[in-house]
Amino acid sequence: MKPLIVLLSVFIVSLLILKMIYGVDDFPRAGRIGMAFMLVFTAMGHFIFTEGMTLMIPSPIPFKREVVYLTAVIEIMAAIGLLIPKFVTTTGWFLIIFLLVIFMANVQASFKYLNYETGNFNGAGPAYLWFRAPVQLLYIVWVYLSAIRF
Repeated sequence: MKPLIVLLSVFIVSLLILKMIYGVDDFPRAGRIGMAFMLVFTAMGHFIFTEGMTLMIPSPIPFKREVVYLTAVIEIMAAIGLLIPKFVTTTGWFLIIFLLVIFMANVQASFKYLNYETGNFNGAGPAYLWFRAPVQLLYIVWVYLSAIRF
């Protein structure tokens, strides 16, 4: 829920600022700015909740802590890529694939009742997916509309 609030808040503020500066509604640019801020916000969570996030990674995958840090770096790089016109489209496609992969980790975590913030198994469980799945789809459509089809 927090990332969605960051995305929407920054999008609205960016849209207003861009309108004041350029005199037009630049929805795609405001969308990319909002997504970039959201990605940096979620990347910070990878450093704050590292232990819990390692529990989201399937057991056959080694170096779980490093994978969590790597995904944080990927999110930060994607945030930067969304803000550099030359890389927007490529970053958009990469980010859609990344969001699909990350969603699979969220599905696995929900079936384990994982609460990644506490590192315990007292989370909402599969019911969490009733919220997460539509929001993840929103993120994918958001990236498509603001970074690929703009």
